[in-house]
Amino acid sequence: MLIFSLEREVICMNIIVTGGSRGIGRCLVQNLARDGHNVLLNYNKSEKQALKIQRDLQEEGYLVEVFKADVSKRKDVKSMVDFAIEKFGNIDVLINNAGIAKLQMFQDVTDDDWEEIINTNLKSAFYMSQAVLPTMIHKKSGLIINISSIWGQVGASCETVYSISKAGLDAMTKSLAKELGPSNIRVNSIAPGVIDTAMNSMLDEHIKNEIRNETPLGKIGRPIDIYKCVKWLIEDEFTTGQVIPVNGGYVIA
Repeated sequence: MLIFSLEREVICMNIIVTGGSRGIGRCLVQNLARDGHNVLLNYNKSEKQALKIQRDLQEEGYLVEVFKADVSKRKDVKSMVDFAIEKFGNIDVLINNAGIAKLQMFQDVTDDDWEEIINTNLKSAFYMSQAVLPTMIHKKSGLIINISSIWGQVGASCETVYSISKAGLDAMTKSLAKELGPSNIRVNSIAPGVIDTAMNSMLDEHIKNEIRNETPLGKIGRPIDIYKCVKWLIEDEFTTGQVIPVNGGYVIA
């Protein structure tokens, strides 16, 4: 009798996680490091949290580097990627996770609001992807994961600019997947539903209960749910150009 096993030896990857000090990003950094990968945690303002994550993981014996950079600025991005290559040798996986949201009526959106959200959520992924591609193309291998949102697929009232930024991220994912496929570089988006993080702390319990009631699985997501999808994409070899919903059935395409 033939017995087939899907278990494979975990290969150590060199990974950059933007916005890695809080919420989904923190969960990704912690779990990917514990999986045996080399991880660079990017942060911009949350230095105390970033250094604590690094210290805790290093005490457990894992390799985690931290780098302060505003990923909406090309100069900062170049410095960080150069640092990562110096430390790790190359970059295998880029996770564009940095993001912000603002709850506001469309008519109240200012130029500064627009630029801050678009720059953080979309422009940063453009800069980061451009910066890591030379090393990925050279070795004909790589993976880019963009952390998007269900609101990029269906839109969200009072979060129009945020929805636009995530829709743009999904469009970039699909286009880049076609362009980079011949170089054996995969590009995918993960579109979380409502996840229990500080970003969604603006939602009161009444709204959260409404979301639970409208979600077939009857619950709000956790950062670990996104990590599990990231882990699968890292181990996978044949998925690219996809926007993968992780939303408990809240949106079913």
